[in-house]
Amino acid sequence: MTNPGSESILFIDIETAPQFASFEEVPQAVQHLWEEKVTRQRIIKEGETIPESYGKAGLFAEFGKIICIVTGFFEKDTFQLRAFYGDDEQKLLIDFSKFLEQFTQFRKGIVQLCAHNGKEFDYPYIARRMLIKKVAIPSILDNSGKKPWEVSLIDTLELWKFGDYKAFTSLNLLANIFGLPSPKQELDGSKVGVTYWQKRDIEAIAKYCRADVVTLANVYLCLKGKEPFNEDIVVYKP
Repeated sequence: MTNPGSESILFIDIETAPQFASFEEVPQAVQHLWEEKVTRQRIIKEGETIPESYGKAGLFAEFGKIICIVTGFFEKDTFQLRAFYGDDEQKLLIDFSKFLEQFTQFRKGIVQLCAHNGKEFDYPYIARRMLIKKVAIPSILDNSGKKPWEVSLIDTLELWKFGDYKAFTSLNLLANIFGLPSPKQELDGSKVGVTYWQKRDIEAIAKYCRADVVTLANVYLCLKGKEPFNEDIVVYKP
C-alpha cells in the first residue's frame, strides 16, 4: 500500500504543557508577564483568577514547553511513527531536528511537513522553542525571506478552509466528517498539562499524540480525494 504524492510528506503533531506545575512555582517576574498577557489579550475567562488561567500557559511558546513530537510517514506498505518525548525539551528538539535532517536526506531533499493548524501553532511553536533552547532551526521551518511557493509547510486546516478565514475546524471534527476514528478517545489537548504535571504519565501523552498523527495523515488523504489507510499498517518505531 502506497500513497503516491504522500511519500515525501512528514506528518507531525506536538503536545505542550506549562513550564511549571503551578502558578505558585513560576518566578515572580514571569508571573507579572503572564498576568499582563492574559489580561491584555483577554485570554482569562470571566470569574477566572490569574493562577487558574495558568493552565493555558502551554498554548504559548513564551510560557510553555514541548513535551512530545510525533512524526509519521509512508514507507512502502507501512505508515511509520516516530515519537520524541520526555522532560528534557532541548534533547527532544535536537533529536527531532536530527531525524528531520535524516528524513530529508533519505527523501533526497524533497520534503514537506504537514500538521493540523500547523501554520498557527505547531510550526511557529517548534521554531520559537528551538530559539529559546538554542537549537538550530531546520531550514524547512525557517520561512524568513522565502517566497510563498518556496514554503514546504502543509496545513490540513488551511486545505479544509478553501480560502475561508472565518472559522476553526478541529482535527477531531474533520475525522468525524470523513468517518475516521476519533483520536480523542482517552485524552484531549485540554488534559495534557494535567496528565503531564499531576499524573506524570508521559507515555499516555505520547500514545495520544501518535493517534493524532495517524488521524492527521488520513484526514490529509481524504482532503486529497484518496482512501484512508487501516491502522494495521501502522508501525511504531522507537
